[in-house]
Amino acid sequence: MPLLALIKAWMTEKLSTPSKKSDLAKAINYSLNQWDALVLYCEDGRIEISNALAENALRCVSLGRKNFLFAGSDSGGERAAAMYSLIGTCKLNDINPRAYLEYVLTHIADHPINRIDELLPWNVVAKLPRHSSLPTSAA
Repeated sequence: MPLLALIKAWMTEKLSTPSKKSDLAKAINYSLNQWDALVLYCEDGRIEISNALAENALRCVSLGRKNFLFAGSDSGGERAAAMYSLIGTCKLNDINPRAYLEYVLTHIADHPINRIDELLPWNVVAKLPRHSSLPTSAA
């Protein structure tokens, strides 16, 4: 972490130069106040240096925000959230969401409710076809 120590020293030095109310001073203060969290990835290999994956996973939520106003009801919004969660879980586990939903929708009616966890994406991945039989969109 020698490079990070140099960056921190540079920020501390620069903090004495600009006005305390400048945008640069605000940015430096924010970085120094968050320093422990900022460098945590150096101490724990499980932590990503970037949160781009999390931001990309939530992009569909941000893009659809106006459309969610028309979910019809609170329960409709909850159902939509459940679907987004399932689709996102599929994507994070490298499972084709379309193939997964096709499989679940054709098997759920005959599946015992007390074993519903057997239909979670990671539990059915081995049963999924390589390609979904549903038509693909041109988009």
